[in-house]
Amino acid sequence: MYASAARSFQSPDYQYNPNNSPWQKLLWVKQNYPDNYVDSTFLDELQRNVNVRTYDYWTMVYESRVITQHISSVVIFIAIFIYLQIHSLSGNHLIWTGSCLTGLGYLFWDLIMLKTHSNYEFKRKRVTKSAFFFFITLLGLSPILKTLTSQISDDTIWALTVCCFLANVLFHDYKTQPNIVEISDSLSTNAAIFASVLLASRLDTNVDVFGLLSFAVEWFSLFPIFRRHLSALSVKVQIGVTVTMLLSCIILFSHISKAVVIIYILGFCFLTFACPYWLIFIQKYKNEIHGPWDEARPRLQRSRRNLYRKRQN
Repeated sequence: MYASAARSFQSPDYQYNPNNSPWQKLLWVKQNYPDNYVDSTFLDELQRNVNVRTYDYWTMVYESRVITQHISSVVIFIAIFIYLQIHSLSGNHLIWTGSCLTGLGYLFWDLIMLKTHSNYEFKRKRVTKSAFFFFITLLGLSPILKTLTSQISDDTIWALTVCCFLANVLFHDYKTQPNIVEISDSLSTNAAIFASVLLASRLDTNVDVFGLLSFAVEWFSLFPIFRRHLSALSVKVQIGVTVTMLLSCIILFSHISKAVVIIYILGFCFLTFACPYWLIFIQKYKNEIHGPWDEARPRLQRSRRNLYRKRQN
């Protein structure tokens, strides 16, 4: 099939001449061949499925945890908001619980960094000072945020919240390697915080608004970083975190809506077990072709500084 396709590129008016010099694949050399001529060696360099990866099913099931954990965090946050709105949860309890868990998480993260990085410096004083000023500022803005969307209907708020949480899930950084210096998924974090502000504007008291927003910052900004550092510990820790978040979603929403619990469990099973099998199944239909017709890819030389460092090492 590929041989016949190669001959079809040749001009129908071309006639073979034994006196012609052998054809060369060079554009800058004038040859006695038509522009669309190809010889019999044209498909010798054909390569198929060079970049195909072989996936293991249970490895894919384990790696799907980064998606299910983040979706579970969104579901847990929505459940917390509903409990605040129906007055089943106090804003004071949420503030103290979130602050204590964040403090314990920071101390645990500090110990992890001290063991895994020899040049790590303690910054507890600066972190405590920054957190104090941040929460004081947020507490002062709570009355303003409470009345921020008072002239907007509830349906518009719910629709905007859904769009923001969808953006948070779609643009979240699902890398499993710990990121120490920067937060690359700023769009996802900003979308979650904006959705939290919209939901907080529908609460009754300033304490509830402050509690939900402080929890949103801890939950969507700090907790993803903490989960990435936990991924470097062991497989059992990650499985425990996934199962804990799954059970938390089921327990929280079991008192709100049974239908949501069923939909969440089905979605969790689909992402964890069905999607990895689906990916492995469709791999056999992949047909990627590489050959001499591909665009040239330049090979950039490494800088002299990197070569000099390598020679010194």
